[in-house]
Amino acid sequence: MEKNLKPMSGYVALVISLFLLFGGIILVINGGSSENTLMVILGILCIIAFIFFMKGLMIIQPNHSRVLNFFGKYVGSVKENGLFFINPLYSSQKISLRSENLQGQTLKVNDKMGNPIDIAVVIVWKVGDTYKAAFDVERYSDFVKMQSEAAVRHLAMSFPYDNLEDEHAAITLREGGEKINAILEQELTDRLSKAGIVIQEARISHLAYASEIAGAMLQRQQATAIVAARAKIVEGAVGMVDMALKKLSEENIVELDDERKAAMVSNLMVVLCGEKAAQPILNAGTLYN
Repeated sequence: MEKNLKPMSGYVALVISLFLLFGGIILVINGGSSENTLMVILGILCIIAFIFFMKGLMIIQPNHSRVLNFFGKYVGSVKENGLFFINPLYSSQKISLRSENLQGQTLKVNDKMGNPIDIAVVIVWKVGDTYKAAFDVERYSDFVKMQSEAAVRHLAMSFPYDNLEDEHAAITLREGGEKINAILEQELTDRLSKAGIVIQEARISHLAYASEIAGAMLQRQQATAIVAARAKIVEGAVGMVDMALKKLSEENIVELDDERKAAMVSNLMVVLCGEKAAQPILNAGTLYN
């Protein structure tokens, strides 16, 4: 459990340390010149006390902290910045509280449908609990890298890349957007909380089919798009043909029997659904000759 300490200001200890240093030097010099052994011993003791006091001085930069131990026992963490004086027998460990970016390497993973994909993420994180970061894991920075990679692999295997194969998928990696990012953040938070790590942001930075199937999947996407476009064209053409027949009938422009209606529908559908512009053809006879 993290404990926040507020040690005493180090400026008084710094003044005392400097006083001991100069006093010790003066005593050693004067004792040596007057051959006064007691003064020399006192001077040496003052210099030793100066070293002892200086070891207790501690400078903490902004957004940094120190984890203090006393002969293997956790004493507390200091998160305030400034100059402080602590027990010189304490051992300390520096831990940065600044936000850090982790640009994950591109991983080749199989998605939910078994398709190989390439995925990479960017994670913004920082240390929130210095006790857990210092004592619950070996090296918290390496722990973040390994668990982040595991979280990305688990995310990729939990959802399909898109809905080409799974039409009923509610969330896909390609179209999930903020939902996928939120799921990734929660996954990282659950995995890294034991190390005292706070996830500030997690985003997918790269997502694509693996190179060995990228060409086939691109053709499949193009075919799907073409089919969808053709369906839309046919739907619009049918509506236009129906409107044309109703207009001709309502205004009594021409009376068409079933065979002539079928011929007209066929011609209109060819014109409206064709990829190239239609060329007019003059019919010198009739439909029946």
